[in-house]
Amino acid sequence: MNVQTPTSDETQMANAIRALAMDAVQAAKSGHPGMPMGMADVATVLFNRFIMLDPAASDWANRDRFVLSAGHGSMLLYALNHLLGYDDMDMDQLRNFRQLGYRTAGHPEYGHAKGIEVTTGPLGQGLASAVGIALSERLGNARFPGLIDHFTYVIAGDGCLMEGVSHEAIDMAGHLGLGHLVVLWDDNRITIDGDTDLATSTDQVARFAAAGWHVQTCDGHDPDAVAEAIAEAQRDPRPSMIACRTIIGYGAPNKQGGHDVHGAPLGPEEVAAARAHLGWAHEPFVVPDAVYAAWRAVAARGAEARLAWEAKLASSPDRAALEAHMAQDMARLVEAMVTYKAQLLADKPKVATRKASEMALNVVNAALPFTIGGSADLTGSNLTRSKGQKTVTAQDFSGSYIHYGVREFGMAAAMNGIALSGLFRPYGGTFLVFADYARPAIRLAALMGVPVAYVMTHDSIGLGEDGPTHQPVETLASLRAIPNLTVLRPCDAVETAEAWEIAMARRDGPVLLALSRQNLPLLRDEARENLSAKGAYTLRAARDRKVTLIATGSEVEIAMTAAEMLTAEGISASVVSAPSFELFSAQPAAYRDAVLGKAPRIGVEAAIRQGWDAVLRPEDGFVGMTGFGGSAPAPALYQHFGITAEAVVSQAKALI
Repeated sequence: MNVQTPTSDETQMANAIRALAMDAVQAAKSGHPGMPMGMADVATVLFNRFIMLDPAASDWANRDRFVLSAGHGSMLLYALNHLLGYDDMDMDQLRNFRQLGYRTAGHPEYGHAKGIEVTTGPLGQGLASAVGIALSERLGNARFPGLIDHFTYVIAGDGCLMEGVSHEAIDMAGHLGLGHLVVLWDDNRITIDGDTDLATSTDQVARFAAAGWHVQTCDGHDPDAVAEAIAEAQRDPRPSMIACRTIIGYGAPNKQGGHDVHGAPLGPEEVAAARAHLGWAHEPFVVPDAVYAAWRAVAARGAEARLAWEAKLASSPDRAALEAHMAQDMARLVEAMVTYKAQLLADKPKVATRKASEMALNVVNAALPFTIGGSADLTGSNLTRSKGQKTVTAQDFSGSYIHYGVREFGMAAAMNGIALSGLFRPYGGTFLVFADYARPAIRLAALMGVPVAYVMTHDSIGLGEDGPTHQPVETLASLRAIPNLTVLRPCDAVETAEAWEIAMARRDGPVLLALSRQNLPLLRDEARENLSAKGAYTLRAARDRKVTLIATGSEVEIAMTAAEMLTAEGISASVVSAPSFELFSAQPAAYRDAVLGKAPRIGVEAAIRQGWDAVLRPEDGFVGMTGFGGSAPAPALYQHFGITAEAVVSQAKALI
């Protein structure tokens, strides 16, 4: 247990947070002063008496994590990091809160500044990602019990708990028994529109308790009560929620307790009144030396803990294994994939790319000890579980496969947290159409640039009888629209293996694999180079080509058949497999021009045309979907919707 006895004036330490928050918001003429002022006492107790981190080593593997799920109150975090002495959070950053070119964005942005563990602001996602961070800690503790053993603390607000993802997150955390997760709920009973009773009557304490959490309530402005609750939370083996009853905008005498203080500057008169009310007799952005000294003592305590941990690491027999986990070296995978792809070329399997993904994952997981897999209750359909992969349970975290349950959003957000921990590389599966449930977390993964892999199967009308509710005709286009997300739709087992190589090699953003339910033939005849990494390449070359057929995934087979039919009629056709528009767009112009050529082009995909402008010109053709699908066997649907080799041939003749 990390509890410390306070040796300084916590009221003044908290008032420093309040003053910096209201000053920065006032200077920016926008922002949210209410939550930082209301939760300043809770945050001060948490940091002064409990949390272990070192601003001089912000990526220390065993640091406690602090997640500000209520990210609109970002000035709470920026004030904390400034007071603690992070070298990239000087007073100039606070003076320029929310201004272009500064680290103090309106909501905390991972990678913009040290001490920001996860991008927050979309309410509920910080809490859900913190579940992933806490899960990663338990997974790490099972593998390195003497080296990984820390807490994850979260400040969440009423909005976080109203968002649906919060239920997925708390249910998952309670089921897995994540005892090193502590959520401090800012129970101020205020939202933007007014009192929370306008929109909710939920007993949040009862809700968390029903999900298997340890729950407490306390006065959020009584430091000793807060400390007692946190200490009790640390002792309990369950995840803990502490309902901290607070007053929003605490210290602003004429505005505290009301919704007007939530998201607007206090105004010069109220700022002055707050200074008088709090006894803070200092100019804006001025903190007295004694208060700085108190906060820097927190940092010094963390530095001592970090140095002690490093000494322990130096003599630990697990040192090399832990460092390998953190380095995430892919050398073994590269070597294993060479052998595996050679075997594919010899065997020429005709399998669904979801099955090809399972086959490739057997290679990936055997080569890499730091992968963590899972599925949103679709393991037998997504085929995300490898041979010998053990299930993670509340009693045993030594496994590497997580049953996320029917919680696509919660799964994706938790995977962000796992990836951010720096110990593991997570992947998780669901049907492609349900990417819409996970989209906000996929977007944040792309925004943060974290390496997460999504295994999205049943990727088109080719799934057949389940019908249009499950057929993602527009989903590929919407995913391709997300910046920094690499979408891969492989056409056969070799391209699927290459897709997994790409996913595991990428460190600066997420990768999504769109995989078929129906069997597909092996179309590649060589695999010396990862051609999928180019995004698109010539699969079938034609001299003096008259038309270029460009296809992805299951429709590459259709394009190849159409090319043979055209050739039989004396029309030379090249076929381009384009598993990733994003990777292709990143290639040199000369390469792209050589692949696409100048002849008329036809795109072929069992989805809508939107997003194909990466490879098609306005005058080019497209064979695909224009509306929703239907319920029937896959061959009947392809025929019904005209996604056939004959349709491609007809368009080619018309264009030529």
